Amino acid sequence: MLLSMNSTIGRNSERYMKLFDAFPTLEFNEDTMDILADVEVIKVTTNSAKTRLRVYILSKRLIPKQTIFTLEAGFRKQLPPFRTMDIHVVEKYELSSQYTQEKLWGIYRDSILDELKAESIFDYDLLKKANVRFTAADRMELTVADGTIARDRMQGLREYLHMVFFDRCGFEIGFDVIFKEVKHEAKDTPVVHMELSASEENIADEKAGDADAAQHEAPAAAKGAEPKKDSAVTGRLRTDAKTADRKNQGGKDEAKSFRSVKMSGNPDVIYGKDFDDEAVELASITHEIGEGVIRGKIRGVEIKELRTGKQLMTFTVTDFTDSMSVKIFLNSKENLDEVKGDIVDGTFVKIKGVIAMDSWSKEIAVSSVRGIKKIPDFTTKRVDNAEKKRVELHCHTKMSDMDGVSEVSDIVKQAAKWGMPAIAITDHGVCQAFPDANHTVEKLKDFKVIYGVEAYLVDDLKSLIENPAGQTFDDTYVVFDLETTGFSSEHDKIIEIGAVKYQNRKRVESFSCFVNPEIPIPFRIEKLTGINDSMVIDAESIETVLPKFIEFCEGAVLVAHNAEFDSGFIKAKAKQIMGIDKEYTVVDTVALARVLLPQLNRYKLDTVAKAVGVSLENHHRAVDDADCCAGIFIKFMGMMEERGINNLDEVESLADARENIVKKLPSYHAIILAKNDVGRTNLYRLTSMAHLKYFNRRPRVPKSELLKHREGLILGSACEAGELYRAILDNKSEQDIARLVEFYDYLEIQPLGNNHFMIDSEDIWVSSEQDLININKKIVSLGEQFGKPVVATCDVHFLNPEDEVYRRIIMAGQGFDDADHQAPLYLHTTEEMLEEFQYLGNDKAYEVVVENTNMIADMCEKISPVRPDKCPPVIENSDETLRKICYTTAHEMYGENLPEIVTERLERELNSIISNGYSVMYIIAQKLVWKSNEDGYLVGSRGSVGSSLAATMAGITEVNPLPPHYLCKKCFYCDFDSEEVKKFSGGAGCDMPDKVCPNCGEPLTKQGFDIPFETFLGFKGNKEPDIDLNFSGEYQSKAHSYTEVIFGKGQTFKAGTVGTVADKTAYGYVRKYFEERGITKRDSEIVRIAEGCTGIRRSTGQHPGGIIVLPIGEEIHTFTPIQHPANDMTTNIVTTHFDYHSIDHNLLKLDILGHDDPTMIRMLQDLTGIDPKTIPLDSPEVMSLFKDTSALGITPDDIGGTKLGALGIPEFGTDFAMQMVIDAKPTCFADLVRISGLSHGTDVWLGNAQTLIMSGVATISTAICCRDDIMIYLIGKGMDKELSFTIMESVRKGKGLKDGWPEQMREHDVPQWYIDSCLKIKYMFPKAHAAAYVMMAWRIAYCKVFYPLAYYAAYFSIRATAFSYELMCMGKEKLDYYIADYKKRSDSLSKKEEDTLKDMRLVQEMYARGLEFLPIDLYKSHSRNFQIVDGKLLPPFNSIDGLGDVAAELIMNAAEHGPFLSRDDFQTRTKASKTVVALLGDLGILGDLPESNQLSLFDGLLSGM
Repeated sequence: MLLSMNSTIGRNSERYMKLFDAFPTLEFNEDTMDILADVEVIKVTTNSAKTRLRVYILSKRLIPKQTIFTLEAGFRKQLPPFRTMDIHVVEKYELSSQYTQEKLWGIYRDSILDELKAESIFDYDLLKKANVRFTAADRMELTVADGTIARDRMQGLREYLHMVFFDRCGFEIGFDVIFKEVKHEAKDTPVVHMELSASEENIADEKAGDADAAQHEAPAAAKGAEPKKDSAVTGRLRTDAKTADRKNQGGKDEAKSFRSVKMSGNPDVIYGKDFDDEAVELASITHEIGEGVIRGKIRGVEIKELRTGKQLMTFTVTDFTDSMSVKIFLNSKENLDEVKGDIVDGTFVKIKGVIAMDSWSKEIAVSSVRGIKKIPDFTTKRVDNAEKKRVELHCHTKMSDMDGVSEVSDIVKQAAKWGMPAIAITDHGVCQAFPDANHTVEKLKDFKVIYGVEAYLVDDLKSLIENPAGQTFDDTYVVFDLETTGFSSEHDKIIEIGAVKYQNRKRVESFSCFVNPEIPIPFRIEKLTGINDSMVIDAESIETVLPKFIEFCEGAVLVAHNAEFDSGFIKAKAKQIMGIDKEYTVVDTVALARVLLPQLNRYKLDTVAKAVGVSLENHHRAVDDADCCAGIFIKFMGMMEERGINNLDEVESLADARENIVKKLPSYHAIILAKNDVGRTNLYRLTSMAHLKYFNRRPRVPKSELLKHREGLILGSACEAGELYRAILDNKSEQDIARLVEFYDYLEIQPLGNNHFMIDSEDIWVSSEQDLININKKIVSLGEQFGKPVVATCDVHFLNPEDEVYRRIIMAGQGFDDADHQAPLYLHTTEEMLEEFQYLGNDKAYEVVVENTNMIADMCEKISPVRPDKCPPVIENSDETLRKICYTTAHEMYGENLPEIVTERLERELNSIISNGYSVMYIIAQKLVWKSNEDGYLVGSRGSVGSSLAATMAGITEVNPLPPHYLCKKCFYCDFDSEEVKKFSGGAGCDMPDKVCPNCGEPLTKQGFDIPFETFLGFKGNKEPDIDLNFSGEYQSKAHSYTEVIFGKGQTFKAGTVGTVADKTAYGYVRKYFEERGITKRDSEIVRIAEGCTGIRRSTGQHPGGIIVLPIGEEIHTFTPIQHPANDMTTNIVTTHFDYHSIDHNLLKLDILGHDDPTMIRMLQDLTGIDPKTIPLDSPEVMSLFKDTSALGITPDDIGGTKLGALGIPEFGTDFAMQMVIDAKPTCFADLVRISGLSHGTDVWLGNAQTLIMSGVATISTAICCRDDIMIYLIGKGMDKELSFTIMESVRKGKGLKDGWPEQMREHDVPQWYIDSCLKIKYMFPKAHAAAYVMMAWRIAYCKVFYPLAYYAAYFSIRATAFSYELMCMGKEKLDYYIADYKKRSDSLSKKEEDTLKDMRLVQEMYARGLEFLPIDLYKSHSRNFQIVDGKLLPPFNSIDGLGDVAAELIMNAAEHGPFLSRDDFQTRTKASKTVVALLGDLGILGDLPESNQLSLFDGLLSGM
């Protein structure tokens, strides 16, 4: 720092030192640095105690007070000596003569208010509400509401204003004050914000105290005296939490006998003893305070049983200023039962306990709880008490891209609760909230959801040339540019005009001059243009200059870049000053650039100039910009002539390329509402076009398309981003505004707070709330003038005022600077809206708020956004075809005379399938699977389709669901009923012992997995089937394409998904927000706020394998709009706009998924020549892999202690799965199926089946492993079949057991452990799915045992996710070193390192089995597949770290075209980077290739001599 204290800066050339010369280490953002760049420091002073610092500065331009505050904060934060000092920057201004006292007030008013607000809220409020006018140049009159405070504060306010005007800015000023009497009217002002009301709680506490007094002696209370209340913090902090817990809960002996945890007769006390202490606000608790009391709403209750048998109950309490965690230890389940009905989410409570640091969370929390008592909800809820309610016609949900933050269901419910008759859902450009809105409204009576969008409307109806009159390119043109003080032709001023005149394409004359605006030039304009007050002070005024310019333009065509702005200014000023309406032919070079240069993304003057090769110097100076624009226009003339255009009338033909124009034109908001189903379909058509055809950063709706599809639609003018509001802001002509008004069906106005940001914006002329009122009144008058209803809307982005925090955080996370200044975009009650629009008068306010909104709502029918009917595709004769295929296959397997069990099962299934209309699904799946098999790829079934024998016979699944049985392929002998076979009931046929046919002596095949059909379709056949198929990942795209062959082009769409903000992402947003602002929040509060930020739409995508099928003859837009996934305009993929779950009830969804197992099996088949279908499922060697490593010829010590040979086997190869195998001890294939079911379930193994098996209560055979187990077991216990099925469905979906079911189960001797197990389950896998997975895994395991090289080649090619040539192919010793290092760092490994370790362990196993790698061969290695060469594995190029699939493919392809001459030649042919070439050289892969070709060419010449 250069300055010493108490110093005056010496003048240098009569000036002071610049601020950043005096304090060179100060740094701010670019805008602040620019504003302060020319500020000079007069002096710096301190007091003798060095506690106060004053920095006196001098500036030639006004500095916003917020910038001064930033500077003061910078002194404190960035300069260590000043950090503890009271710092004040004292301003002095030397302003230009453009300023007057009145202009100074107009420009500096906000800064004055900001300064007052920081010093005195009373003075701030007094001046803000004052009516200020100037009765003379140096005389200010303030009219204020009379009152004691106003009279007391006025003298100080006058002194302050005098200091600002005179001492700070050098202007004489006098004041007159008028105190105006105010008539006070009693009004019921609705409460808007959530308030923490203490009175309700106090009343509740008193009642609780009275109740307690009845049980305990309380003499003081009995005498009517005020009960003495304890402090919120009583006693010292109890540091020994364990001791406190023991006191609260009792010792071990007490835990054995029941002791109630409710120790008060007060019914509101739900735990512990009663208390009457006052609560501490959570936000004020920043450190340990010992015993204290908090209050709030309970959230996130969790219960955990500890090893000791005690129950730990944890939850969070929030009072909406912060949150805090609470822990309660309960001795027994009986104690838990006492409180768990009261301690539930949503309950409001007061809690007394020890508020101290929690050793686990490292945050302040409540433990050693003494008491919990219920209290009333202390938050004030808004209600709508109006007799007739309004309708909100402009509402955003979480589906508005990272903008709306409220669930549509919550919005609909609140509007209905308030008694509103309807609400419109109008997200930005999308319809994705419609299905959820529909689900919500279906449960409500007498309420209607109006479906619409806030579209991004583009006016593509404007002509490229304004008022063309057939002028040729050789006529007279004036190309001009203006520099102005702002964007409003009515409120801002012209400061420079530059123009050049062309005739016969030659420059003949120019016009250039400054214009005195008679107001100070704003700093941002000075920065942009370089024009300051001193440059215009002596110039002529616009009244003198404009007539000269009008004369200069006489008879010429006007040309400008963004001509609407420049010509609009000239026309407006001509009317204001000269009283004339000038009409010109106007050419806009921006409009021409959009059609002539469609490849550009931006059309600023410098960008276009560069594109056509025109130089631009002194950009943003009028004459230079005009010269540049003229050069561009001359270039455009040539380009148009090349297209056969020779005059301005013909230019309009360029607009035929409308699609590209729409993508580049500015967009405006507009509300489109669907009146009926015709309108809904048209809305979906427009939404699809906006996403598929016209998307550019946002989905755009051209007016031309809207006009074609306007039937059934209502169009509203939207918010301040709508074109009508913008036209008024920009002072467009009356004709332009009239044209816009006529286009809309109704006009929209909104609360002043919505648009208050304009007052603070330098780019908008609005400077007060009165300006905003005037704009709204203008819209109202336009409605009256043109007979258009005007409606008042909220532009809802969050439901309640307190919800703004969620939008604030989401916007901050996206980098918005104004995120902390949220407009009041919440759903208002009718009374709140009537209050907002009182300035219109009572009658007009009622009309726009209530009458007109209801009128628009009444115009809209109550419709459903999704069709309710089922529309399956039709395949001719599908019923007969399915029956024929099934019986043909059955006869091929079981002979001419089918076993009764086969016939009965097939008939039962086919009758159910056909009668319920599901045969088409079977035929579709059959066609897809047969096609894949025909092309050489097996298909694995998913889900419960393997429960269907018809699916097996149709070739859809390999899983045979019949009971285990023997079958002779030669004579068709079969055995379903022998005692030996029945032993395997419920298991797998492949586990039966080998036998030969008693009739013909042939070996019998072993079939059947014993899976009931009812798992798939239910006992009544009314369960919606879901046929999911696992195709090879390599084949998936072909299978998708084949659906078009089956159904026809344009009849299939990818199933769309909606991607939203996830929990972790939301948590990150919230934590970052508070950290950046230096605000400390407990983790529980961050979690609470993060919950409000989840579920917000971020993007769209596609289901990995879902295909939606549209029946022929139907239009997709009667179901859903369509779009590209993630709005990727480079892809041909088209998805449903709605999440596929929203329409899967009426359109068929096929799950054609990609999976590694079929791909790996195909590669193994290619490498071994073995048909995978012939691999036996009873190999003892394969089964031994799930017991030990002996089948691999190695010991656990060889592979780092891994006990099993299951590494790298699908379903069983992870440490978690292998531990399950070790614990479960499987002995047969059926056990593996059950383990697979356990591994895919949620809360089925851990804390459930594992505990039961390890404790000996159950075995792998008797524990619940798959969903089918439940139904079969309960039926076996004698329970009703339909009820057994229903219980299975409830449990497998995590819905537990309904009331009465446990009792019925006990009545049928179902043990308690089985019931408890059902209650814990969250999700269950179907047995058929598990069987299909294990069959695939077994085949791979078979190859691992008997064809190890082929297995490892296939695994590393397909399943390895982080294979590294450098780490894994350099020998066993090097690999062991890296494995040891990774294991040592196991707690800190990255995800990639974890994947690398997984692959290294399998390589270690391969080395242990005596197998080796070859070094990569430049000419033999494949791009991505491992190959078997000379009994070893040859790695591919993409196994090298840093070499991607594309680069590897290029190297392989280049190598196929002949040897490389040099490293230069290699780099040229493979397009590899220098880094890649160097890497390959270091690895020895390039061998002895020379650096360049020169030596090789020279050698060639020598050899030819």
